[in-house]
Amino acid sequence: MHHIAFTRVSRNAKTGPIPVTTTSEETCPESCPLKRHGCYAESGPLALFWRKVTERKAGLSWEAALGEIRKLPKGTLWRHNQAGDLPGNGDSIDSEAMRQLVTANRGKRGFTYTHKPATGDNAALIAQANESGFAVNLSADNLSEADSLAAMGIGPVVVVLPAEQTRAVKTPQGRHVAICPATISDNVTCATCGLCAEIGRKAIIGFPAHGTSKRKASAIAEGV
Repeated sequence: MHHIAFTRVSRNAKTGPIPVTTTSEETCPESCPLKRHGCYAESGPLALFWRKVTERKAGLSWEAALGEIRKLPKGTLWRHNQAGDLPGNGDSIDSEAMRQLVTANRGKRGFTYTHKPATGDNAALIAQANESGFAVNLSADNLSEADSLAAMGIGPVVVVLPAEQTRAVKTPQGRHVAICPATISDNVTCATCGLCAEIGRKAIIGFPAHGTSKRKASAIAEGV
């Protein structure tokens, strides 16, 4: 099963001092266009740590990590996967592991993002997670895809934007895209914002491409 690092108090400047997890790389879908082509987690200090988790040189077993999540006080805002994706190898979601994760989050305000294809069983599992209070944000790679994912109605949506896009924008179908406040202000973190944990929100959250490979990510966001 997957390996997970559980950090009770993150030192990440963007998340702020909330609990975060990092899941081994085999969970990332091969279909994600950012994989090995602009993913922020594949460079810098996070990449080094993520590699250790993937190689089982850091972190906990799946069961032990779930135990840490269950111990979190009621109402705790926490982020699952600063790197990695939902349980299941590659493009698929492991239904039993997903159920365990959602159950461990019960009473907390866990949120995460997924690039796993929102089709078939995956779509049903994502919808069930959101209905059960675990915020799974569907990750779009451009504004047109954000429209398509939002139209499914199975969960909140986020989207990668070109690096220079730092103001709110509309999708082709007129949906409002708000820029992640933590990406444009040093005074805002996930800990003080919490928008991505709001399952019923209507706004799509936009993340301008960042990291050392932001040019590649920007090209994907622009559809190039």
